[in-house]
Amino acid sequence: MAGRATRVVVADDQTVVREGIVMLLGLLPGLEVVGAAADGEEAVRLVAETAPDVVLMDLRMPRCDGAEATRRIRRDHPDTQVVVLTTFADDDSLFPALEAGARGYLTKDAGGEEILRAIEDVMSGQAGLSPKVQRRLLERLAQGGPVVARAVGPARGAPEELPDGLTGREAQVLALVAEGLSNTEIAATLYVSPATVKTHINNLFSKIGARDRAQAVRYAFRHGIVRPAQD
Repeated sequence: MAGRATRVVVADDQTVVREGIVMLLGLLPGLEVVGAAADGEEAVRLVAETAPDVVLMDLRMPRCDGAEATRRIRRDHPDTQVVVLTTFADDDSLFPALEAGARGYLTKDAGGEEILRAIEDVMSGQAGLSPKVQRRLLERLAQGGPVVARAVGPARGAPEELPDGLTGREAQVLALVAEGLSNTEIAATLYVSPATVKTHINNLFSKIGARDRAQAVRYAFRHGIVRPAQD
């Protein structure tokens, strides 16, 4: 936000990690750390007290985990965005955090530039959800199995009648968004132009009431557009 620093709360139960993140953020331009929490309960309290723009949220914490803290923050303080910062590979809580309303997702090996970019993305109304992270989310949801989100149509088990007036092509695009493909990759898969893909995405976002890809992924699973493959 022009004219003032973006106010950030850091939540992580590991003291060394938490202090390291606070120190790193202090070196990044345009950011101001206004609080640091050792668990989810403290994070929720600090948000109420300091009204930050963004919370960098660990997932596995005592008393109240990151997903529940995210849900409470997004419910009670909708102007505060949440960026998950977690050890992704062994954390089964990431998809619940997405459902809870987190808008950005980083692993703890992220550098300062990546953290700053994710914060800027969520502050501008975008989701800091990379294709790599989307794919990993689907892998975790499927418990290690493949996820069906084919270009030939909605996933196996998808409803025959598409919800909210979605067309078949829009459902295809939505399935590929959920699979983690970029607009350029979707265009190549469907043999259409990136401009056409953008039009489809704008149309389907309007129909389903999604502001970004994170919400679209949640919608796709909730309505059966994509599902884990069954053996």
